[in-house]
Amino acid sequence: MQIQDVELVISAVAPMQYPTDGLPEIALTGRSNVGKSSMINKLIQRKKMARTSSTPGKTQTLNFYKLNDAFYFVDVPGYGYAKVSKKDRESFSQMIETYLQERDNLRGVISLIDVRHEPTRDDLAMYKYLQFFGVPVLVVATKGDKVPRGKWNQRESKLKKALELNQTDDLVVFSSTTGIGGDQIWQWVEEHLAD
Repeated sequence: MQIQDVELVISAVAPMQYPTDGLPEIALTGRSNVGKSSMINKLIQRKKMARTSSTPGKTQTLNFYKLNDAFYFVDVPGYGYAKVSKKDRESFSQMIETYLQERDNLRGVISLIDVRHEPTRDDLAMYKYLQFFGVPVLVVATKGDKVPRGKWNQRESKLKKALELNQTDDLVVFSSTTGIGGDQIWQWVEEHLAD
């Protein structure tokens, strides 16, 4: 997909702030520092649209990026970062749950997991949560360039097994450095925007 126009429309913390134009949305979830902002920037071919940071836990709002005036990527705060206070974690959790459960415009979720590691307890909980609510999920195993290509199949099957990935959800290995996996992500996005 060619992205001509990108606009950060709003950083929201409550439903009353969500965009009201009725466009479909794809949310992106993952633990802090999994490479969400880097993936967004690579997919939309902008270097600094989504802010990347070496400090995990920087995204603390739901960031609505309008693409081609046709749909949104919604960057959800990263989870599992220990230095965020318990109170802040609870408010993030509530904000994310409200969005994922109540947003009619949501067409699917891209759930990011680091390909080099086993899924964390938070990764597993997020996937089970999305399954429970019947949200279509694409699992993206990030940082693919950090693992030799010959080990991808092994890592993929380990992740699928650990997540107990169901038959309707897919898994794609992605690298924001090389862009590999980007076409498959866009294909999934286009299919789910059309639903």
